[in-house]
Amino acid sequence: MRCPFCGSLETQVKDSRPAGDGSAIRRRRVCPDCGGRFTTFERVQLRELMVLKKSGRRVPFDRDKLMRSLEIALRKRPIEPDRLERMVNGIVRQLESQGESEIASGKIGELVMEGLRALDSVAYVRFASVYRNFREARDFNALVDELAHESGEIPEDELTPPPVKTSPPGRL
Repeated sequence: MRCPFCGSLETQVKDSRPAGDGSAIRRRRVCPDCGGRFTTFERVQLRELMVLKKSGRRVPFDRDKLMRSLEIALRKRPIEPDRLERMVNGIVRQLESQGESEIASGKIGELVMEGLRALDSVAYVRFASVYRNFREARDFNALVDELAHESGEIPEDELTPPPVKTSPPGRL
Protein backbone atom coordinates (compact mmCIF):
# COMPACT_ATOMS: atom_id res chain seq x y z
CA MET A 1 0.00 0.00 0.00
CA ARG A 2 1.43 3.37 -1.03
CA CYS A 3 1.83 5.96 1.74
CA PRO A 4 -0.51 8.92 1.02
CA PHE A 5 1.98 11.31 2.67
CA CYS A 6 5.36 10.49 1.12
CA GLY A 7 4.49 7.97 -1.62
CA SER A 8 6.62 5.16 -0.16
CA LEU A 9 5.58 1.66 -1.22
CA GLU A 10 6.57 0.13 2.11
CA THR A 11 3.86 0.51 4.77
CA GLN A 12 3.22 -1.69 7.79
CA VAL A 13 -0.11 -2.91 9.12
CA LYS A 14 -0.38 -2.12 12.85
CA ASP A 15 -3.99 -3.20 13.48
CA SER A 16 -6.71 -5.10 11.57
CA ARG A 17 -10.32 -5.54 12.54
CA PRO A 18 -13.70 -6.12 10.87
CA ALA A 19 -15.54 -3.02 9.72
CA GLY A 20 -19.26 -2.43 9.35
CA ASP A 21 -21.25 -5.63 9.03
CA GLY A 22 -18.12 -7.77 8.62
CA SER A 23 -17.95 -7.37 4.84
CA ALA A 24 -14.81 -5.22 5.06
CA ILE A 25 -11.56 -5.12 7.01
CA ARG A 26 -10.25 -1.92 8.54
CA ARG A 27 -6.46 -1.77 8.61
CA ARG A 28 -4.45 0.83 10.54
CA ARG A 29 -1.13 1.40 8.76
CA VAL A 30 2.10 3.27 9.44
CA CYS A 31 4.83 4.35 7.02
CA PRO A 32 8.36 3.50 8.25
CA ASP A 33 9.85 6.23 6.03
CA CYS A 34 7.87 9.30 7.14
CA GLY A 35 6.04 7.96 10.24
CA GLY A 36 2.62 8.83 8.76
CA ARG A 37 -0.41 6.88 9.99
CA PHE A 38 -3.52 6.16 7.91
CA THR A 39 -6.43 3.75 7.64
CA THR A 40 -7.42 1.54 4.70
CA PHE A 41 -10.49 -0.58 4.10
CA GLU A 42 -10.51 -3.85 2.17
CA ARG A 43 -13.56 -5.58 0.69
CA VAL A 44 -13.98 -8.98 -0.86
CA GLN A 45 -14.71 -8.81 -4.57
CA LEU A 46 -16.01 -12.08 -6.04
CA ARG A 47 -15.70 -10.99 -9.66
CA GLU A 48 -15.03 -7.94 -11.77
CA LEU A 49 -18.45 -6.53 -12.70
CA MET A 50 -19.09 -4.46 -15.81
CA VAL A 51 -22.18 -2.28 -16.19
CA LEU A 52 -23.88 -2.32 -19.58
CA LYS A 53 -25.33 1.16 -20.09
CA LYS A 54 -28.45 1.90 -22.17
CA SER A 55 -26.18 3.50 -24.77
CA GLY A 56 -24.35 0.17 -25.19
CA ARG A 57 -21.23 1.42 -23.42
CA ARG A 58 -19.56 -0.83 -20.84
CA VAL A 59 -18.06 0.67 -17.68
CA PRO A 60 -16.63 -0.97 -14.54
CA PHE A 61 -19.09 -1.27 -11.66
CA ASP A 62 -18.36 1.41 -9.06
CA ARG A 63 -19.65 0.67 -5.56
CA ASP A 64 -18.84 4.24 -4.47
CA LYS A 65 -21.01 5.66 -7.27
CA LEU A 66 -23.90 3.50 -6.07
CA MET A 67 -23.33 4.70 -2.50
CA ARG A 68 -23.23 8.38 -3.57
CA SER A 69 -26.50 8.11 -5.52
CA LEU A 70 -28.21 6.53 -2.53
CA GLU A 71 -26.80 9.18 -0.19
CA ILE A 72 -28.32 11.86 -2.44
CA ALA A 73 -31.73 10.15 -2.36
CA LEU A 74 -31.47 9.76 1.42
CA ARG A 75 -30.19 13.29 2.12
CA LYS A 76 -31.81 14.72 5.27
CA ARG A 77 -33.70 11.47 5.92
CA PRO A 78 -33.52 9.72 9.31
CA ILE A 79 -31.64 6.64 8.07
CA GLU A 80 -28.57 5.39 9.93
CA PRO A 81 -25.41 5.04 7.81
CA ASP A 82 -25.03 1.37 8.75
CA ARG A 83 -28.47 0.58 7.27
CA LEU A 84 -27.39 2.23 4.02
CA GLU A 85 -24.12 0.28 4.10
CA ARG A 86 -26.01 -3.00 4.60
CA MET A 87 -28.31 -2.15 1.70
CA VAL A 88 -25.39 -1.42 -0.64
CA ASN A 89 -23.60 -4.61 0.49
CA GLY A 90 -26.78 -6.59 -0.22
CA ILE A 91 -27.12 -5.11 -3.71
CA VAL A 92 -23.46 -5.82 -4.51
CA ARG A 93 -23.79 -9.40 -3.21
CA GLN A 94 -26.88 -9.94 -5.36
CA LEU A 95 -25.07 -8.64 -8.43
CA GLU A 96 -21.97 -10.75 -7.80
CA SER A 97 -23.96 -13.91 -7.05
CA GLN A 98 -25.86 -13.75 -10.36
CA GLY A 99 -22.87 -15.37 -12.03
CA GLU A 100 -22.64 -12.85 -14.83
CA SER A 101 -19.83 -10.36 -15.23
CA GLU A 102 -21.98 -7.91 -17.25
CA ILE A 103 -24.97 -6.36 -15.52
CA ALA A 104 -27.51 -4.12 -17.27
CA SER A 105 -27.78 -0.70 -15.63
CA GLY A 106 -31.55 -1.23 -15.48
CA LYS A 107 -31.08 -4.30 -13.27
CA ILE A 108 -29.01 -2.25 -10.82
CA GLY A 109 -31.67 0.48 -10.85
CA GLU A 110 -34.43 -2.01 -10.10
CA LEU A 111 -32.46 -3.48 -7.17
CA VAL A 112 -31.92 0.04 -5.80
CA MET A 113 -35.62 0.87 -6.20
CA GLU A 114 -36.55 -2.33 -4.39
CA GLY A 115 -34.16 -1.56 -1.53
CA LEU A 116 -35.26 2.07 -1.18
CA ARG A 117 -38.93 1.10 -1.25
CA ALA A 118 -38.34 -1.02 1.86
CA LEU A 119 -36.00 1.52 3.51
CA ASP A 120 -37.61 4.95 3.05
CA SER A 121 -40.57 6.00 0.89
CA VAL A 122 -39.37 9.61 0.44
CA ALA A 123 -35.96 8.45 -0.80
CA TYR A 124 -37.75 5.94 -3.03
CA VAL A 125 -39.79 8.72 -4.68
CA ARG A 126 -36.69 10.92 -5.04
CA PHE A 127 -34.71 8.15 -6.72
CA ALA A 128 -37.65 7.08 -8.88
CA SER A 129 -38.15 10.62 -10.15
CA VAL A 130 -34.65 10.57 -11.65
CA TYR A 131 -34.47 6.87 -12.56
CA ARG A 132 -37.85 6.85 -14.31
CA ASN A 133 -37.28 10.34 -15.72
CA PHE A 134 -40.42 12.00 -14.36
CA ARG A 135 -41.51 14.99 -16.44
CA GLU A 136 -44.76 16.11 -14.82
CA ALA A 137 -46.39 16.28 -11.40
CA ARG A 138 -48.79 13.52 -12.52
CA ASP A 139 -45.83 11.13 -12.58
CA PHE A 140 -45.18 11.86 -8.90
CA ASN A 141 -48.88 11.54 -8.03
CA ALA A 142 -49.13 8.12 -9.65
CA LEU A 143 -46.07 6.84 -7.76
CA VAL A 144 -47.21 8.27 -4.42
CA ASP A 145 -50.69 6.81 -4.95
CA GLU A 146 -49.12 3.42 -5.72
CA LEU A 147 -47.16 3.56 -2.44
CA ALA A 148 -50.26 4.62 -0.50
CA HIS A 149 -52.30 1.83 -2.09
CA GLU A 150 -49.67 -0.76 -1.15
CA SER A 151 -49.76 0.42 2.46
CA GLY A 152 -53.58 0.26 2.45
CA GLU A 153 -54.10 4.03 2.74
CA ILE A 154 -55.93 4.42 -0.62
CA PRO A 155 -58.49 2.00 -2.11
CA GLU A 156 -57.92 0.79 -5.70
CA ASP A 157 -60.75 2.90 -7.21
CA GLU A 158 -59.25 6.17 -5.92
CA LEU A 159 -55.83 5.80 -7.55
CA THR A 160 -54.58 8.52 -9.92
CA PRO A 161 -54.50 7.06 -13.43
CA PRO A 162 -51.01 6.69 -14.91
CA PRO A 163 -49.94 9.56 -17.17
CA VAL A 164 -50.88 9.26 -20.83
CA LYS A 165 -47.83 9.38 -23.09
CA THR A 166 -48.41 11.83 -25.91
CA SER A 167 -46.23 13.08 -28.73
CA PRO A 168 -44.95 16.65 -28.56
CA PRO A 169 -47.12 19.15 -30.48
CA GLY A 170 -46.61 19.08 -34.22
CA ARG A 171 -45.27 15.51 -34.31
CA LEU A 172 -46.96 12.28 -35.24
